[in-house]
Amino acid sequence: MINLTLFVKAWNGGQLRQIDELLHSQFADLEVDVKVLGNPVNRWVQVSVEGEDEAIAVAYIRKEIGVCPVSFDAVETAMVLKGYVSKIEVEKQRLMVDVGVFEPKVTQVVVSLSNLQTQLVGGKNVALKQIVEAYAVTEGLPLSVKVISKDADILEAELSAEQVVKLQSWQQSLLDRLIVLRTSKELVSEVLERTRLDRDVIDVESLGLFEFALVCKLGTDAAGLIPRMGRYMRNAVFVVFDAKKARF
Repeated sequence: MINLTLFVKAWNGGQLRQIDELLHSQFADLEVDVKVLGNPVNRWVQVSVEGEDEAIAVAYIRKEIGVCPVSFDAVETAMVLKGYVSKIEVEKQRLMVDVGVFEPKVTQVVVSLSNLQTQLVGGKNVALKQIVEAYAVTEGLPLSVKVISKDADILEAELSAEQVVKLQSWQQSLLDRLIVLRTSKELVSEVLERTRLDRDVIDVESLGLFEFALVCKLGTDAAGLIPRMGRYMRNAVFVVFDAKKARF
């Protein structure tokens, strides 16, 4: 039997059931038993995989969903990790990113303001608050980071090249995006159709299993979608990416 911590945070029992159903549907033709064990540490979802085809199932999970490193010793310099923004520390001028390291203790990654300035605003002296607001960076947002320093029990990182390209492409598109966190794609699609906002949204971009960016048509104000969608998605978190603000 192999235990894995998925690169997925679940916020309620319904989402744990969705993950269970997803895994069982993917492995229906394999000789393998996959069980969702829960999300006891910082909401990271843990599963067990057992059976004749467990190697195939594990390879699929690693490639298609991603897994957390779990152990501090498993993290190496230059490694690219996926994580979730856990805190925006304005006073300390840094982002804290949870990448799923909790053995021997919970250790999060530090992304400094200076690195964000270098990567996102051409090295200009722009405040952390302004950068995170411009790029819709909020607690719970999935981010990809590259470890640049590992010292004792401290991990320092910068945004990965892939993450920088994604944010810059958002900026260059001139299109607003509504970031929706802690919900399912099925519910997003259902609400867009119910409110007829599917006419104003040209794409639903997946950021994670329960996190999405709704790409608005040119001229559509993303903030205007929140009241209409929010009444049907009371547990979701909404953040606006305003393409005009992301220009420095």
